Amino acid sequence: AVVYITEEKVKRREVAWRIEHAVVVAMEAVYRFDQMKSEKSEVRRPLRKLTLSVPQRSDLTAGEVAAARGLAIAHGMDLARDLGNLPGNVCTPKYLGERALAMAEEFPDVKATVLERKDIEALGMGSFLSVTNGSEEPPRFIVLEYEQAAKKQKPIVIVGKGITFDTGGISIKPSADMDQMKFDMCGAASVLGTFRAIAELGSKINLVGLVPACENMPSGHATKPGDIVTSMSGQTVEVLNPDAEGRLILADALAYLTE
Repeated sequence: AVVYITEEKVKRREVAWRIEHAVVVAMEAVYRFDQMKSEKSEVRRPLRKLTLSVPQRSDLTAGEVAAARGLAIAHGMDLARDLGNLPGNVCTPKYLGERALAMAEEFPDVKATVLERKDIEALGMGSFLSVTNGSEEPPRFIVLEYEQAAKKQKPIVIVGKGITFDTGGISIKPSADMDQMKFDMCGAASVLGTFRAIAELGSKINLVGLVPACENMPSGHATKPGDIVTSMSGQTVEVLNPDAEGRLILADALAYLTE
């Protein structure tokens, strides 16, 4: 396919901007999530190549750079979409940790640290742990670091909620549409997707990503309404509704920043 819309002028935007956005939109259009299907449907005539036209030859260099930038952004978006679309029995806290470590292997500028329950306990993250108490799946606290600017430059910090499945705990949600609670980790997916894009772009910034990841399930060990827990900051929290899991895990993630 050949796209000529990139030759159309957009007010206060250069050719590179048009190319970058065309690539992102094209990648979004061809995205499919079928990796969990036992029988994948074949596309009879799949798109093999997309050519984006520029007004003049002098735009080629800037256009190629913009296309690479658009691809990097699209790859990050695809990773976030894939993680969000995966079911809760596949995309567990452990799985998110493994994907973070795999990304660090692929991109040497990314450093990934994955803390397990004993490490989380040692940090005193009682607020975070109160959410995961009812689940058989062990929690993970994922720390991503990317340092490509001067050390004195303060990093941008992004924090993503990683509840890989949210029943609401003892304050259980209505059964209708509960399957969609696999999407409660899309904050975490956004953090990983952002790091994927930034690393591919080679951006000259310092970036830190934090992902508290766990399930929120009902069981005999689950946090009960009215329980009081102690957060990493030392503040006590009365949990009146265990379906408030997001603020409980994010409170400890934010406290980690001050350490």
